[in-house]
Amino acid sequence: MNTSEVESATMLSYALVLFVGFIAGTVSGIVGTGATVILLPVLVMVFGPREAVPIMAVVALMSNFAKITAWWRHIDWRAAAAYAAGGIPAAALGARTLLALPENTVETALGVFFLAMIPGRRWLARRNIVLGYPGMFAAGIVIGFLTGIVVSTGPLSVPAFAAHGLVKGAFIATEAAGSLALYISKAVTFQAFGALPTDIMVKGVFTGSSVMAGTYLARLIVERLSVTAFQHMLDIVMAVSGIALLWQALR
Repeated sequence: MNTSEVESATMLSYALVLFVGFIAGTVSGIVGTGATVILLPVLVMVFGPREAVPIMAVVALMSNFAKITAWWRHIDWRAAAAYAAGGIPAAALGARTLLALPENTVETALGVFFLAMIPGRRWLARRNIVLGYPGMFAAGIVIGFLTGIVVSTGPLSVPAFAAHGLVKGAFIATEAAGSLALYISKAVTFQAFGALPTDIMVKGVFTGSSVMAGTYLARLIVERLSVTAFQHMLDIVMAVSGIALLWQALR
């Protein structure tokens, strides 16, 4: 291809990233997770798998920040703090041991877990089982460590925060606040090991801007959703995430 064709292809690729990022941000802003499942394949296609993971880490920071600012007054800060207290050191440890574990094994286990939690979440809800602050701290340790290892464990935090009794805006914002702390820990660890150079940061901010735009739009949709419809959407996202992880692990 000549120079003009290369430039045209590059512009189309970046336009695709922005478009899919906006869709991913909207979906994630409605149910609290799902952006990685939608956006990561496009990032791999455009930037390659080596750059896609740290780019997604930057995007996750921006996405969670947008959810926090969109639902600021609905955050359960005590739940977020309990989750983050266990998750921050665990995420750093997970990021440092990323290369020591077979990633496909972790993805298989997470995929099965997500699918199992669809009936599991409903079972917990029917019995009014609530995850208290000590439970949120323990969940933060487990999920934090896995967050350091794999690209995203967003759907894994869904049952934890849902079991705390949060729904809609309170669920989205509180989960985002807890997850933001974990992703900061992961990003700082990546930075310390040279995995977040300037060009990756720029690409992450570029992609994250479209995700943030979709997240702010999502608030208008969430405000009109019933609690039942919101919970059905959580189940759909967990199903898609579980299937996607199993497919990735078994390829």
